[in-house]
Amino acid sequence: MRRYAKPAAGLVCLVALACAGCSSGADGDGSAAGSASSTAYAPYVSATTASGLDAAGSASAYNLAFVIADGEDCTPTWGGTAAVDDPAVASRISALTDSGATVRVSFGGASGTELAESCDSASALAEAYGQALDAAGASAADFDVEGDALTDSASVDLRAEAIALLQQERSDLSVSFTLPVMPSGLDADSVALLESANDRSVRVSTVNVMTMNYGSSYDGDMGDYAETSAEAAHDQLMEVFGLSDEAAWQGLALTSMIGENDVDNETFTLDDAAQVREFAEEKGVAWVSMWASFRDRACDAGSASGSDTDDASTDCSGVDQEDGAFAEAFSG
Repeated sequence: MRRYAKPAAGLVCLVALACAGCSSGADGDGSAAGSASSTAYAPYVSATTASGLDAAGSASAYNLAFVIADGEDCTPTWGGTAAVDDPAVASRISALTDSGATVRVSFGGASGTELAESCDSASALAEAYGQALDAAGASAADFDVEGDALTDSASVDLRAEAIALLQQERSDLSVSFTLPVMPSGLDADSVALLESANDRSVRVSTVNVMTMNYGSSYDGDMGDYAETSAEAAHDQLMEVFGLSDEAAWQGLALTSMIGENDVDNETFTLDDAAQVREFAEEKGVAWVSMWASFRDRACDAGSASGSDTDDASTDCSGVDQEDGAFAEAFSG
């Protein structure tokens, strides 16, 4: 997903994923209870800039995008521009949680340098992650790993070691991995990342697949592609973690890029959102999400993507809609 830049061990992991949603309500990372109808809604939001659309729908958790390194230093920042303990961000998070929703700190994203690529030891990396979590008052961490960070096996293993250390210190820390997916499922690098986490005793609550940006070879229905991608990833979770059919669905989350995607021929519509929500409830998926709350509006009239100051990739959806319509569709 885009970074918002504007204003043995296997048993441990198996148990964590199998229990995603075992409680009577949503847990700290937004994973839902065991019944299919309890699929949670947890949108991605800017951690630094408030949007009037953040409150649309019925979010049980917010994914705060994104914590990355300060240049090449092992120092966590919001989007490379704001310190993790910036008072304005703290105020922003407080406003998000006033409704009773929790927050999940999302590390990585598509832009900037992920901390695992900057820190030189697992202990230093764990400390950096912990600083961001403490500043946000969060007990849930999302690791959005894509692009070069996903193919860098050294940083993949270092990240897993650091998360394991962090969970030793924070027994309540819920961890999700956000990974790219295709209709054929997770690629070899994503599977290797999950195996690395599993080998290092990381307790994984959820694997969140990005049902978006499939590529020019895909030109069909985005709702159908989301279902096909989810089904393929579900089967992979069963294999990697040794899960039952039901537990693999409970350990899965789905994130769509609403409206115009970064691939020209891909547009995710409101009908697609309703389809994904219905599918997620039927299967018992932990949560559904979207990139992103601040885009959940029509672009201003003007060019194909809106006015000269409106960009469908960062400001709006690029489709005809009412404000907050995608949030309402994903909330069910």
